[in-house]
Amino acid sequence: MSDARNISPKKHAPLLIAVAVLGVGFLAGLGVVLYLYWPHLFHPSIEIDRRVYPVAGIDISSHNGTINFDTVAAAGYSFVFIKASEGAYYRDSLFAGNAAAARRAGLAVGAYHFFRKSRDGKRQAQNLLDATRGIALDMPLVVDVEDWSNDNGEDSATVRQRLAEMIATLESQGKQVMIYTNGDGHKKHYLAGGYSRLPLWLCAFKEPSEIEATPHDFQQYSHWGTVPGIKGDVDLNIFNGTREQWETWLKEHKPDK
Repeated sequence: MSDARNISPKKHAPLLIAVAVLGVGFLAGLGVVLYLYWPHLFHPSIEIDRRVYPVAGIDISSHNGTINFDTVAAAGYSFVFIKASEGAYYRDSLFAGNAAAARRAGLAVGAYHFFRKSRDGKRQAQNLLDATRGIALDMPLVVDVEDWSNDNGEDSATVRQRLAEMIATLESQGKQVMIYTNGDGHKKHYLAGGYSRLPLWLCAFKEPSEIEATPHDFQQYSHWGTVPGIKGDVDLNIFNGTREQWETWLKEHKPDK
């Protein structure tokens, strides 16, 4: 029978040091792998056949920095959705400049508002109206309805009421409205709220043919796109139709002046 009291700590010190070094090395390596691949594991991208879906676009906010929209347009992109506001008070500092520069480059321009589930719907509508006042747009105002990192303590009934109030307020001012959401949001907020009459911009990391059962006008298919004229990653989108259908859609959904 061995006696632990007779084991010398000095005897095992090299082994303990080696184990510690290996452990630190493993954790460092794991950290590098997670840093490089974590976003792509949880935000997958797909490739879109541009011959089938020729009308491509991007969506941006101030976090994308300074953008050369002429270069974006020259790379074959046709539209851009630009963040205008969020919640009851936040305004994107680069919205007006981005909108003007994008239109000069020939891109169709839309504005979106990040809907905060804990904020009054009417006040959010007013924030978006104030942010876009005097800005020339080519597409309906977008209400971005997401659950990720968005006041998830709020109950669904209250959220739907606030969303309904925001949309009703915008429409009472003669504005056309479109909703951006993902698959879960489509069921919880879009369909449950009775908004199938509104255009839909759907976030889905699937082949377009896999979501044909969900009628939509636009698909956001990547958060990690590379586009000439933009530093870093950018969201990629397509219009769900041909170029001729795109031109018709723009005419039918042109915002009231």
